Amino acid sequence: MAEQPDGLITIQDFVRWGASRFNAAGLFFGHGTDNAIDEAAQLVLSGLHLEPGLPTGFYDCRLTPAERVLVCDLIERRVVERVPAAYLTGRAWFAGLEFSVNPHVLVPRSPIAELVEAGFDPWIDSERVGRVLDLCTGSGCIGIAAATYLPDADVDLVDISPEALEVARRNVERSGVGERIRVLESDLFAALTGSQYDVIVSNPPYVSRLEFAGLPAEYHNEPELGLLGGEDGLDLVIRILSDAARYLTEGGILIVEVGNSAPALQQRLPEVPFTWLEFERGGEGVFLLLREQLVEYQPQFEEAFIT
Repeated sequence: MAEQPDGLITIQDFVRWGASRFNAAGLFFGHGTDNAIDEAAQLVLSGLHLEPGLPTGFYDCRLTPAERVLVCDLIERRVVERVPAAYLTGRAWFAGLEFSVNPHVLVPRSPIAELVEAGFDPWIDSERVGRVLDLCTGSGCIGIAAATYLPDADVDLVDISPEALEVARRNVERSGVGERIRVLESDLFAALTGSQYDVIVSNPPYVSRLEFAGLPAEYHNEPELGLLGGEDGLDLVIRILSDAARYLTEGGILIVEVGNSAPALQQRLPEVPFTWLEFERGGEGVFLLLREQLVEYQPQFEEAFIT
């Protein structure tokens, strides 16, 4: 049990104190928040069973003794264990939707959320999107959001991790769109023979071994399976590029996040005309290719896969 400091009474007091503790400890923020105050507010409000966006007038409300103990413990765990706040609360948000998370899945944070909210417009006519594949789904956030924002689309959530798929299934059950979603265990496309999709979207493991070794401690509390993508971060990305065309319909698109491994990908495949997407809310390292481009450059993908 964490020691309770004197003088902390209100919600605002605990948010301020938590933010000060986080800054003093040099925590890293990148799993749903980008600063100490928002991170502290997330933990304090969750510990009090209050929702984000609480009206400011409530910040002067006092905590009970039991609530003070709970909130102090959450803040202390965040400092000592370097666990992302989402794992401490069990909740994260993506594309305006709430998801359950645990250490078997990455904390949702992909800029792909913007594309999903727009129905993948202008890259494909949302009205023609009948099937979507969320490859390396983790918590299921991308695919479930796609089913929410594309009410006529069927969605497959695919991952190799049974533990991650348990989390995805729980999120599907609470999503309200579960009748249009399948959850499948598969090593990329291995279990999808005969399936075709209008959109394949993936946030696969893409962190290089060198980058992984230097990541802040918070990332090392996430599943290595969801982060580490081999020596240069591109092991799964190249496999996806090699196989994706067979699983796309005519006019279909492939969207893949590769983060900081984007320069390595361009170096390995210099002739491929990747479209690098821009996002209003920030984020980079996400490319788009059309099915016809995947077919045209298939020899390069296969050569890169072999080497």
